[in-house]
Amino acid sequence: MSRRELFGSLCALVFLVNLARVVFAPLIQPVAADLGVSPAALGVVASAAWLGSAAPRLPTGYLLTRVPRHYVVTATGALLVVTSAATAFAPSVEWLAVGAFLMGLSSGMYFIAASPLLSELFPRRVGTVIGLHGMSSQFAAVLAPLAVSAILLVGDWRTTFLCISVVAAVSTVAFVVTARRTPLPNAGANDRSLLVAARAQWRIILSAVVFVGGAGFLWNGIFNLYGPYLAVEKGIDESTGRLLLSVLFAAGVPAFAITGRLADRVPNVPLLIAVVACFSVSVLVLTVVDGVLAVAAVSVVLGFVIHALFPAIDTYTLSSLPDRHRSSAYAVFSATAMSIEAFGSGTVGVLVASGFSYTAVFRGLAVGVLVLVALLTVLYRAGRIPAGGEPGEIPG
Repeated sequence: MSRRELFGSLCALVFLVNLARVVFAPLIQPVAADLGVSPAALGVVASAAWLGSAAPRLPTGYLLTRVPRHYVVTATGALLVVTSAATAFAPSVEWLAVGAFLMGLSSGMYFIAASPLLSELFPRRVGTVIGLHGMSSQFAAVLAPLAVSAILLVGDWRTTFLCISVVAAVSTVAFVVTARRTPLPNAGANDRSLLVAARAQWRIILSAVVFVGGAGFLWNGIFNLYGPYLAVEKGIDESTGRLLLSVLFAAGVPAFAITGRLADRVPNVPLLIAVVACFSVSVLVLTVVDGVLAVAAVSVVLGFVIHALFPAIDTYTLSSLPDRHRSSAYAVFSATAMSIEAFGSGTVGVLVASGFSYTAVFRGLAVGVLVLVALLTVLYRAGRIPAGGEPGEIPG
């Protein structure tokens, strides 16, 4: 029971650290009005939160070679408490960007520490717990606009960050209490070098990066520019475009839970191949259909399959990596993959600004990902890609 309680406290924390990354988008308009700037000037704030999430992943991997996972998770909760409270008093856009970056740090550190911890707490159900944990995180993306709207009825944008700080403090204390009552695994005791882990597990790391890098790159370009794409190519108004973006994220909630359970029951590489292929085909279909209802239907499928990729790839890596390399190798994979994905929206933006249509860019990238999937399939059948851990197998 104590491990289940610890899992519950981790689900509460992951909701909050992901909320710290996504809460800035629905706050742009009220913050802009309060600080007397244009909403466009606050784009740097949202970017800073995601940059902060990417920046600490390798350093956290190194930290985990010296410090137990649950200590780092506790530190991320404490960091979120302090940084969100400080962000509530930001007097300018520049300080708000600094606050967003620091809040983003907590999420990047959290995922690198918590994912290996979860896989070691529940070694026979890695996919299931990763899926449910990811579902809790995804709820933040879906509920952020609603939560912000509710808070703005009784306060201002600063109240939002104060609420995050208070709830994060309660959740962190709950985690500390449950961690003290739970016998924690010592699986990572011999994981002492990022470089050694990367050299030893490079085939798994490279395979995972290839699986998620191309699809993640395309996904980053789609969701960050979904509204403009729908307006320019589909003639869909801005408010409806925002609603369809919410549909994309909402479809990810069941995707995490369902795919996580599936990853515990079927070989992971064929699952990954199927998910990435379905995602690419969904993007191609999106570029063909017209009308709000048709776009909404494709958005549901697209949102489901891309979010299915994340628990599948985490299960593949975490169930494949041995105890002595797990957190370090996972940190190398995560940092590399996120660095590739982060350039998606910028690349799409540059190509569109150069005269290419959104449709042409998305189709070209989707075809490229399909070619990559075909290559991975051939390599897998030839035995050149690590098969990963067997369903339900305890990694050693």
